[in-house]
Amino acid sequence: MSEVVTLAGWIQPARPVSKHLTFFTLKDGDGQTQLLVRSPTAGDAEAGLKLEDVPVESVVLVEGKVVARPGSSKRMNTSTGDVEVHVDKYTVLNPATKLPFRSDDRFELVNEQLRATHRHLDLRRDSLTKNIKTRSKVAHIARNYLYGLGFTEVETPILLKSTPEGAREFVVPTRLGSSEPLFYALPQSPQQPKQLLVCSGAVDKYYQIARCFRDEDGRKDRQPEFTQIDLEMAFVGWGDGVDVGDGWRIGGREVKNVVEGLVRKIWKGTLGVDLEDRFKVMRYADAMEKYGSDKPDTRFGLEIHPVTSLLPEGIQNKLSETQMQLECLVVRHDDETFNSASRAATAEPSATRITITGNNLHSWASEILNSEVDCSHLSQSLRLHPGDEVWVCLRSANLDMGGSTPLGRQRLAIKDIAERSVPTLYKRRRRQRIPRQRPFKQLAPSFTAPMAEDVDKLLNGQPREVRGQHYDLVLNGVEIGGGSVRVHDPTLQRFIFEQFFRCLTPAETETFSHLLAALSAGAPPHGGFAIGFDRLIAVLCNATSIRDVIAFPKTAGGTDALFKSPSRVDREILAGLGLIGKK
Repeated sequence: MSEVVTLAGWIQPARPVSKHLTFFTLKDGDGQTQLLVRSPTAGDAEAGLKLEDVPVESVVLVEGKVVARPGSSKRMNTSTGDVEVHVDKYTVLNPATKLPFRSDDRFELVNEQLRATHRHLDLRRDSLTKNIKTRSKVAHIARNYLYGLGFTEVETPILLKSTPEGAREFVVPTRLGSSEPLFYALPQSPQQPKQLLVCSGAVDKYYQIARCFRDEDGRKDRQPEFTQIDLEMAFVGWGDGVDVGDGWRIGGREVKNVVEGLVRKIWKGTLGVDLEDRFKVMRYADAMEKYGSDKPDTRFGLEIHPVTSLLPEGIQNKLSETQMQLECLVVRHDDETFNSASRAATAEPSATRITITGNNLHSWASEILNSEVDCSHLSQSLRLHPGDEVWVCLRSANLDMGGSTPLGRQRLAIKDIAERSVPTLYKRRRRQRIPRQRPFKQLAPSFTAPMAEDVDKLLNGQPREVRGQHYDLVLNGVEIGGGSVRVHDPTLQRFIFEQFFRCLTPAETETFSHLLAALSAGAPPHGGFAIGFDRLIAVLCNATSIRDVIAFPKTAGGTDALFKSPSRVDREILAGLGLIGKK
């Protein structure tokens, strides 16, 4: 103690104790230190200015002695909370003008648009500063872990070719076209470059913390530019449908093991939490049927029950003909928190809530089915009692498209209400799931391999019978990442492009000629994964929006209020790019 130090940072409001004794806080990117100033000092007299007259958030250089704080005033939740600096002199390096708002978490946040316009001030809030530092730490952990496993970090191109991959692309005009404009496209992901990389044989285990771009509508969990921890591995297993005891029957087990190890390393390094050695695995079909979502939150019960098979045979046949399914969600009368939340919840479209009483215990499903039905067997199977809340829904039996079902959304709505009433409901419950064996999607060109035993079904025109070797990482109802085993046979890949999806013409398929050529040159079996870095950091930081874990995010509308982008450009630039005629 009594060491003389020089500190610099942003001065916070004065906290006068007496006429000649005032406390201040000096902040910088690493934390804060309490200052004690006895006024006036010799420095003040010379400057003709007291430190309390310096505008808040001005940059100040102070010199003084480090002194232990009295026991009652120590703040052990900060690294410098047990000391303070008694200031001998100070220098104002740069005074702040009047600021539009206070960058302090103790104050109510101003509207998001104003904070976005002055993001450089908003980032001074301790919570955002901590989030940005956590982001850096996680990137460091990921790089060290993957490098230790023999992965090679490779930067893939940002300026690529436009190909029909599904989402809208951002295009970049160039001056290279002679007769008509030519464009680059910003990558939606490094999918094609990384496949070509492992096909080349130069790198058999690739990773990159990659920037990706999609021209999508903004949401709290989406940005037009985003980051992912991207990896690809050559010579992965192709899946023989055999379950070795952990529920994983598809290929890519090597990828699964790497991703699980990485997530465990990140959780330990940032939260000090030891995750289980093996994450639980769930089939896609089970996720959709039991939880009504392809990214299920399994921290609470409320499993959905398909009950069509419990109905009279005539009604079963009628539902089968219309390809409909009857399912129920039961909220028990003795679960006070969820039962109360259920009564307060707004019904999802096509979902109906029924309160079980002594009068309707044996007839409650009749109204839904428009038919007199004895529900005794149904009530017994569901173990219903008076006071239980039953949510009932008739939905399509086809769950191939993913997303969520009406009762899946109803389930989450009830959970959200329960969680608001009991904020600590899931404080200690974090579990991971990797849904797998999704149906082969037909929405966009796919690089995903079908299950080995389903290839014949694919070639013989039975698309609904084909399962893909996809896998997702889901945490508490949030999809953290996803990947798949890839198609490494060029003939099969071309068939999937042109025949299975029926969405690419031969000319469009040729936009993937570079990939097909690489697959034809001796491509190894390979698979990969991408972790949504922004979403991962949001979960680790308990942030409600990924905008709170990105230094300079776009708004929900895709604009940047700080840099005023997107913006118009001069006509001369557009003319030089061939986008408009020259004057």
